[in-house]
Amino acid sequence: MTSTPPVTTIPEAARILERDQGLQPWTLWGSYLPDRQWGTVREDYSADGDAWRSFPHDHARSRVYRWGEDGLLGICDEQCRLCFSLALWNGVDPILKERPFGLSNPEGNHGEDIKDYYYHLANTPTHSFMRGLYKYPQAEFPYQQLVDENGRRSRSEPEYELVDTGIFDANRYFDVAIEYAKGSATDLLIRIRVTNRGPDPAPLTLLPTLWMRNTWGWGYPDEQRQPMVLDGDALVTGDVPNLGAYELLCRDGGTWLFTDNETNHQRLYGQPNSTPFQKDGFHRYVIGGEAAAINPAQCGTKAARLLQRTLAPAEEWVVELRLRKRVDGRVPSGDAESPFGPAFDALFQAREAECVQFFEHTLPGLDPEDRLIHSSAVAGLLWCKKYYGWSVLRWLEGDPTQPTPPANRWQSDTALWSRLHAHHVISMPDAWEYPYFCQWDLMFHAVAFAIFDPEVAKQQAMLLRSPHYTAPSAQTPAYEWALSDPNPPIGAWAAMRIYQIDRKQSGQADQPFLRAALRKLLLEYGWWANRNDRSGDNVFEGGFLGLDNIAVFDRRFPLADGSRIEQCDGTAWMASLSLNLLNIAVELSREEPEYADTCERFVYDFTQLAITLNTPSERGFLNWDHDDGFYYDVIKRSDGSTDYLRTRSLSGLVPLLAVASFDRETVDRLPVLDVLKSMAWFVHERTTPTWLEKNLGQWHNDRILYTLVPEDRLRRICERMFDEEEFLSPYGIRSLSKVYGDHPYSFTEGSDSQTLVYSPGDSPVAMFGGNSNWRGPVWMPINFLLIESLQKYAHYYGDNFKVEFPTRSGNWLNLWEVSLELEKRLVGLFRRDESGRRAFNGDVDLFQNDPYWRDLIQFNEYFHGDNGRGVGASHQTGWSATVAKMVNQLSRYSSG
Repeated sequence: MTSTPPVTTIPEAARILERDQGLQPWTLWGSYLPDRQWGTVREDYSADGDAWRSFPHDHARSRVYRWGEDGLLGICDEQCRLCFSLALWNGVDPILKERPFGLSNPEGNHGEDIKDYYYHLANTPTHSFMRGLYKYPQAEFPYQQLVDENGRRSRSEPEYELVDTGIFDANRYFDVAIEYAKGSATDLLIRIRVTNRGPDPAPLTLLPTLWMRNTWGWGYPDEQRQPMVLDGDALVTGDVPNLGAYELLCRDGGTWLFTDNETNHQRLYGQPNSTPFQKDGFHRYVIGGEAAAINPAQCGTKAARLLQRTLAPAEEWVVELRLRKRVDGRVPSGDAESPFGPAFDALFQAREAECVQFFEHTLPGLDPEDRLIHSSAVAGLLWCKKYYGWSVLRWLEGDPTQPTPPANRWQSDTALWSRLHAHHVISMPDAWEYPYFCQWDLMFHAVAFAIFDPEVAKQQAMLLRSPHYTAPSAQTPAYEWALSDPNPPIGAWAAMRIYQIDRKQSGQADQPFLRAALRKLLLEYGWWANRNDRSGDNVFEGGFLGLDNIAVFDRRFPLADGSRIEQCDGTAWMASLSLNLLNIAVELSREEPEYADTCERFVYDFTQLAITLNTPSERGFLNWDHDDGFYYDVIKRSDGSTDYLRTRSLSGLVPLLAVASFDRETVDRLPVLDVLKSMAWFVHERTTPTWLEKNLGQWHNDRILYTLVPEDRLRRICERMFDEEEFLSPYGIRSLSKVYGDHPYSFTEGSDSQTLVYSPGDSPVAMFGGNSNWRGPVWMPINFLLIESLQKYAHYYGDNFKVEFPTRSGNWLNLWEVSLELEKRLVGLFRRDESGRRAFNGDVDLFQNDPYWRDLIQFNEYFHGDNGRGVGASHQTGWSATVAKMVNQLSRYSSG
């Protein structure tokens, strides 16, 4: 397709416009190859539903995946039909390194845990330039040692990591950098740079590998096996559906190996193989010397170039390949005749320069430290966009050529989602530890995307709300392990923030997007209101709300005596949802007055929720404890009695998130926003003054305030939130007050008795699988929401509202200044301190001081509440990438 390029001097911006206008398929190819496919629910066809044990890492090299593929810093097309990745062998490993290794949830002492070290260094919205780095040890990879030692350790001990084994001592490893650059949407240049960092010569085998996802083995007539063959020295595919034919060229001399992407039934199950060549053929050939494992006819659905070399200390080995489309059996004449050489080098240099130029244009003037943090966050966010495929109906019914799945699968929660049909590139929380969509994570990812790629932000924010994903009830799926879990309802917040960020950057208001989003969100809002308000009193109880083990009891379930937990954050999340939908409706009403009716609904709903959360009733306690000055969960017994669960946690700070204010002009245009007037009927029906009259709809500086937390309560909460002996850590707001370190909280209800202790790092309990912890660490997403809320309060109160920051410091700041100070602390997780150390790297001297490690940044799932060490998933550049937005804001409003 030929077209006139958009008028812009920024090449990457021009490519984005061509993509968005449908002129060129610039995102047909990208870093979409998942990091892990084994151990996922969608690949589990066992009778007991134990996904980790039914498809372990040991099976991955020999067993075909049903719904996707995986590899090491690889690429694929957007339908994961054709995949490219790199396999490695150091001459001593027991298996070929084709994919990252980690422990399954039952093996890790804190849940699943990746053990390889790889880094996302660069990427662009159109994937025109991508760079990743893998640290490959030269000694034998200690697979069993890692499993055994972590299995021996208790939850009170840290995870045993690869670096702890001493395998990187004396720098005995290879730096394996892989880069991709696009000559066109269907022409991909590939460069592999391997450097021996060790003191001695070391051998290495490289296997750049191209393979086809097995879509033909399941018995459907529209999918046929199409082997790759050689045309001269070019590896050539057949005509891949929806993709066409491609060739892979390698500049380096070597041998092409062929096998098939088929399961090795003999190895796994002791049964005869139905095909002569299997998925693990290269492993068996290279490591086991099994000549019969590869196809002598040089054809197959998996192929690799065998390259071997011994590298001297500090020697660099560069391997170049080119993957490009063929048309009518040849490369289009417009492409350079010579696939390598000066033009190849020049294109790589140009694409890298354009990557730097684009992000400098997006956010100019950053100092080198913050530029590194910003670019690393963006690169990680883009690298974690992965192909995700799963037809739940086919997973339930089974495939024509495969055994029928167990009948009890139809009685599982997943069966309620039989119409879920995923076949998209989705931004994943962590492409190894969480290699699937997670609903509320994805909303943070989408907002982070908005700062440099608003169209992808909009697509990702609404993807799970499309008919392919939503249930008939309009519920949006949560995540693969528990599709029906209710996640915090932040979709409306995400849609509005994306709209606002896009409008500010482009100068244009995308109201069609906002209207379409509101239609979907209104359906979801009805589900929320009907699903979680079981008691009909506007108090929301029970259910997973994304904060995992934050409470003393598991809030998903009733206690043994039938008591339920009414969650202060559940009601607050609903109020926040109402207010965010109100904001959308108010914005749309500027050009379409008919949205005024929609505004009225959310004014009323928010008002009812605010009153409910803040006032007692004849049925007992509600969530605000006047004596402690904090919002608490309430336990509600079957006899009607209630009691506070007095644990100061993020749950009690969530009410702060429901805040907005409107100016006089907007209220004059929409009189329903003047709450005291529009709700006069409500006040008139009460014989005593209500909380509404005293606290909601107050005017200041010609603005009216909507909030769950009136001024007096806001001050009391801030005292605790900014107290360094409670919530305020050097790196943000903790998830649980530090008070519970020296003074654990215990509660007994009938036969249920639990104790909650401040735990700033790894999870101390097995609740929710034990792979995350909300009992002390700093979590970037909630901090991000709290910062935005403080800025909204600041917009209303201005300098009239100041707090001590930190509490008892004598340092008085307005809430805008406080928000910037919090951002500095959060960005400080990644910035070098005065001693040159980055907090997220913890006490690992190699990471802190070695020149080949110290500037490599990873974005963990959460961070130690006292020292900032990264904890949990290590590539959580989904919601932790929101730090890029903070860097953006600090660069504009703060000097440091």
